Amino acid sequence: MVNKKDGMNYAPEGKSNKVVDVGEFRIAAIGLDHGHIYGMCNGLIEAGADLEYVYDPDPKKVEAFCNKFPQVKTVDNEDIIYNDDSIHLIACASIPVSRYEIGEKALHHGKHFFADKPAFIKQEQVKKARRLVEETGLKWGVYYSERLHVESAIYAGQLIEQGEIGRVIQVIGTGPHRANAANRPDWFFDPEYYGGILCDIGSHQIEQFLHFAGAKDAKVLHSKVANYHYKDHPDFEDFGDATLVADNGATFYFRVDWFTPDGLGTWGDGRAFILGTGGYIEIRKYIDIANHNTSNHLYLVNDKEEKHFELSGKVGFPYFGAFILDCLNNTENAMTQEHAFRVAELSIEAQEKAMKIE
Repeated sequence: MVNKKDGMNYAPEGKSNKVVDVGEFRIAAIGLDHGHIYGMCNGLIEAGADLEYVYDPDPKKVEAFCNKFPQVKTVDNEDIIYNDDSIHLIACASIPVSRYEIGEKALHHGKHFFADKPAFIKQEQVKKARRLVEETGLKWGVYYSERLHVESAIYAGQLIEQGEIGRVIQVIGTGPHRANAANRPDWFFDPEYYGGILCDIGSHQIEQFLHFAGAKDAKVLHSKVANYHYKDHPDFEDFGDATLVADNGATFYFRVDWFTPDGLGTWGDGRAFILGTGGYIEIRKYIDIANHNTSNHLYLVNDKEEKHFELSGKVGFPYFGAFILDCLNNTENAMTQEHAFRVAELSIEAQEKAMKIE
């Protein structure tokens, strides 16, 4: 289900790269409110997971999910999933306000949890999740898809690790999205349900910054939000930006918005600009406008060369296999739990501190 026009239902598909055999890692899906659940399940299945069950109170959503994953079994009560001891992990893309409660129940029933972003919309939820993970030893993964499911972003991280641009000193991120307002549910416009624009799609940006900069923490220096256009939804935020500085001195500015024009061939012209002491990288994630209508373009400039990479189908999505093995082996190779939680905390902090532009 790769829908380049519709970000809510954009679900990348990659090559099968199984890290476990049949039956070794069984998963279920609870909560189909956001189309990211398709990308989450795609990634896990490609890494060898067996998708066993699905639950959602909306039969239309369940029917669409079963059309995509015909092997899955439907249940009319989510407790069937929680009480099945053979299920290792529950994947969830419910309305954001409900994700913490589903994760809490999953861990209490001995299951790892994989949430769409934002996994949390309140700081207290993150604190409780931290305690649960410590008490149970289970994983609480978060689907920060704009890095984890984008081959050009993955490759950028590999180039940085190889020292191709020296020490990263600044990152600039842009995360424009197409609103498709007429097709959105009511909760989409209410920050009490989705957490606000910086908590929601801003979390992608903060996650990438910490990863690319090799940082463990950061401070939110300034943030702001606005509703410039969607005045019929007065609480909705269609624009947000923020500035952060990392614990290693790297700086960050990002902008997120719901203003992708209809003429663009994809749901958003997501980009990242990474400046190092020995070069720089530009990532054009989903399109190279008016040039290539394909995804995953990366531009590298350093002391040796200037180069353009076309990366679709060439890098893969290593997070999912690594995450499965982390769940089974109690390791942290895919993403540290601290990183996943700290990104969520910083995103909520940026949201809470944001100046509202009228």
